[in-house]
Amino acid sequence: MMTNSINRRDFLRYIAAGSALAFASPYITFASADTDRRFIFIIQRGAADGLNTVIPYADPAYAKLRGELAIDVSQAIKLDGLFALHPALAETAKMYASGQALFVQAVASPYRDRSHFDGQNVLETGGTSPYQLTDGWLNRLLTLLPSAQNEAIAFASTVPMALRGKIEVSSYAPSALPQASDDLLMRVSQLYTEDKQLNAIWTAAMDTRNMGDDASARQDPASLGKLAASFLARANGPRIAMIETGGWDTHTAETARLDRQLKSLDTMIAALRNGLGDSWQKTTIVVATEFGRTAAANGTGGTDHGTGSTAMILGGDVKGGRVITDWPGLSNSALYEGRDLKPTLGLDKLIASLTGERFGIDPNKVAKTLFPESNISKPLSGILNT
Repeated sequence: MMTNSINRRDFLRYIAAGSALAFASPYITFASADTDRRFIFIIQRGAADGLNTVIPYADPAYAKLRGELAIDVSQAIKLDGLFALHPALAETAKMYASGQALFVQAVASPYRDRSHFDGQNVLETGGTSPYQLTDGWLNRLLTLLPSAQNEAIAFASTVPMALRGKIEVSSYAPSALPQASDDLLMRVSQLYTEDKQLNAIWTAAMDTRNMGDDASARQDPASLGKLAASFLARANGPRIAMIETGGWDTHTAETARLDRQLKSLDTMIAALRNGLGDSWQKTTIVVATEFGRTAAANGTGGTDHGTGSTAMILGGDVKGGRVITDWPGLSNSALYEGRDLKPTLGLDKLIASLTGERFGIDPNKVAKTLFPESNISKPLSGILNT
């Protein structure tokens, strides 16, 4: 007969998790970093609709293709003579206006089919086909950094594929367990004061709890942004992070669903910016999805799996206030396979160029390490104010 049991060490771990966060390892410690440069990857799982995020309102085919799904240009936030931003991204628009955000339109990974699982695998491993590589590009980035700079954390229930690899990475997520009282924590602390081994585990767990601060027990976007900032802003905190977001698969009722999704993303990024304080000036964020959605609306008030989409780059060091694109247009002849926004820039090239600039590493070396199966030539430059 199977029984459930718990020993003293596990008890300490669960109490610590209940008081702060449920995390993959029992406690997390970070070495003091010798850099103020921070890099955050936010993944949009589900294939975010780039055409209704950074809206090509001046393309004559847009309104015709989207029909009732087309964003009202009078409500959108104009970026330039061709593109406007979804009105739910109000804080992001302010960052754009202040030169701290830019958008990349008609971008995609090398993947050209339309499976979420396969597409996310290509996006996260940095391969050119699904399951070609067994580790993630973000973990391979860590191998290029000095040991004092390669601490990384995933704000997710498990370590995502992009961060799996040779370098050990922590995973941290808001707990669904009830919050333990300060009185209980004090009693447990006193109970194990004389036990050197268990006291060390307890102390490390409490240090992690304090690093997470009061946002650790909540799962709303603002709290997640604040939580991530509370780790990244510390002198002994990580410098590389990944944040997972889901729910971007909008086959039905897209208007309301995308509005909620973008508001949540906008709120989280604003909380992250505010929580980082002065560290925001040395922070770079990239937001990307596995593929885009069809140019035309479907018959159920949504869009289906597509190809090209939008990426966002934000941060205090971003040379923003612009949309980077070689816009292919939305005419029938311009669409990829007659149905999708045609990608004109690779996410692999964008990420390799961005991380090379961010950490002062030869972009060609970065490209070969992060995306070894891609043939990336002429990396982009001038993305950041370096």
